[in-house]
Amino acid sequence: MLRQPGHGVQTDEFLLSPYLERRAPRSNALDRALMSAAETVRVRWGGGQRQRQATLDLVLALDSKYTSCTIDELRDHALALRPQLLRQGFTPSLVAQAFALAREATSRHAGIRHFPVQILGGLALLEGAFVEMQTGEGKTITALLPAVAVALSGEAVHIVTVNDYLAARDASILGPIFRSLGLSVGLIESGQELAARRAAYACDITYCTNKELVFDYLKDRISIRQQEAERLGLRRSGGRAQAPLLRGLHFAIIDEADSILIDEARTPLIISAERFDEAMETSIRVALDIARQLVPDRDFVLLEQDRLIQLTERGREIIAAFPHATMGVWQSRRAREELIGKALTALHVFHRDEHYVIAEGKIQIVDEYTGRVMPDRSWEKGLHQLVEAKEGCALTAPRESLAQITYQRFFQRYVRLAGMSGTLAEIAGELRSVYGLSTVRIPTNRRSRRRSLGSRTYRTAAEKWAAVAARARAVSASGRPVLIGTQTVHDSEHLARLLEQEGVPHLVLNARQDADEGEAIAAAGQEGRVTVATNMAGRGTDIALGAGISDRGGLHVILTQFHDSLRIDRQLFGRAGRQGDRGSYECIVSLEDDVFGRFTPRLAHAARRLPGRARVRGAGWLLKRLAQSRAERHHARVRRDVLRRDEQLERILAFSGRPD
Repeated sequence: MLRQPGHGVQTDEFLLSPYLERRAPRSNALDRALMSAAETVRVRWGGGQRQRQATLDLVLALDSKYTSCTIDELRDHALALRPQLLRQGFTPSLVAQAFALAREATSRHAGIRHFPVQILGGLALLEGAFVEMQTGEGKTITALLPAVAVALSGEAVHIVTVNDYLAARDASILGPIFRSLGLSVGLIESGQELAARRAAYACDITYCTNKELVFDYLKDRISIRQQEAERLGLRRSGGRAQAPLLRGLHFAIIDEADSILIDEARTPLIISAERFDEAMETSIRVALDIARQLVPDRDFVLLEQDRLIQLTERGREIIAAFPHATMGVWQSRRAREELIGKALTALHVFHRDEHYVIAEGKIQIVDEYTGRVMPDRSWEKGLHQLVEAKEGCALTAPRESLAQITYQRFFQRYVRLAGMSGTLAEIAGELRSVYGLSTVRIPTNRRSRRRSLGSRTYRTAAEKWAAVAARARAVSASGRPVLIGTQTVHDSEHLARLLEQEGVPHLVLNARQDADEGEAIAAAGQEGRVTVATNMAGRGTDIALGAGISDRGGLHVILTQFHDSLRIDRQLFGRAGRQGDRGSYECIVSLEDDVFGRFTPRLAHAARRLPGRARVRGAGWLLKRLAQSRAERHHARVRRDVLRRDEQLERILAFSGRPD
């Protein structure tokens, strides 16, 4: 039985706060390493499902009880469960009743009846686990089951998705099901009014994106901090105190958990305010002028893996001898070298149509993992203004941090946490060491018929793109739809030009053309359709095949560049062959791809000089394994460093009496 903490509990385990939240755990590096290793072994060998199977049998046994009920009777049964769940907690009998009611309501309102494997997934989520379910296995309706059970117990349920489209879609589709059981449903969207936002959080179940949720939490922490300062007389009262937006961090179900908890864990979320700086623009332009005169490998070194710039001694001497203006920043050696380093980063590390796009005269950052624009994000400490100056855009005011937290520390504060994705096994150890939760693999409802057609490795990018265009033309001519995954806006548009030359009708989906993302991906399974998409590739959106497409072989996926992580490659492959449909995938890459250049540059250079295509192909496979292994170790180290710094900052702020 899952423990049920009482509301308003204040112990060493919970933070002193207007609402319930857990104190983020602290553990040393050895503890985390041991937990990680143990969980990796456990997931690899599989975990027992005996207890979940017994509860599943109870759920299935209740079918006959609820199928004959009217809609009103189902609601009455659900309302009768509320006091029982509140008093007794999540006993197998009460959980089975809640799941069976949710299953029947879903059948009535959506025409879908949960499969036994989806019920097993829902039980694992309720236990507080990360659940790996293959792409297309119905994670959205699986999450509905534990959401109903927990909401009926009176706790706030947050269902967290990766973008506004998915949050709105799921709230719209599943809302009638929840409401039929007497539960209220709210939706958090970007740009939403404060009153509507507060009302959405007051609902039993709230759909939201990770970004909106964390920023709302930080706003609450800032408000709490201000109220405390007023109470102590350290700050003049600003009028009536602002009530918190959230009503507690009780239970969160994170969709695409690997994307949120792992891929985005390297960057803290920061609430900031504009800080006027009269001398900033001149300093920025001077720094860029100096940086443009510095010579690579002589005055500075670019560290590809870390995307960092290191000045050489000669570079430092040149900067020191430069006729600087008499500004404060240039008087300090450390300050001027840091500013020049950022200017070099803007010039040589961050590239247009790869790391950012320009829209309406503004720099908009592109998420490297999803390919989506993040219009309200900016780089800190002057880097954003340096990129603006580099591109000739109007400079925005620099910003001063008011509050910050990482996704890792934030989600550790939930009393109960669960997550789901199609790709979790590779990171099960890290999830266990950071969040203290196990990973459960749920079998597919039907046997997978997805086929791998292997990979082809070319020496140059030009050869690769020609091969991709030719392959897309051949497959689409057979009537099968094709989804081509690219990593950057530039790559997607370059391939689009080649397809146009080949006379292949196609649709491009990237950071510049993402308005109808869900609809575009949903239609990507129609006859002969060719869709070119950056890494967004419609995560969470089902690609429904047109009539007869499965018989022809189903959707064909082409990967055009290995990602830093095999897990993210698997996400793209998983777009094909969903729910027992036929499908296939292949990899067409080149030795000039970014992952090889960053993590195996010397070996990739040597491989390009090998004679014979077969030897290049074999070298490409070996380089892939080595490059991805190095990349995953590097990113894991970066995430550990970010988490450690966040913990240190929290301890400093706690010592000073200031919450984060």
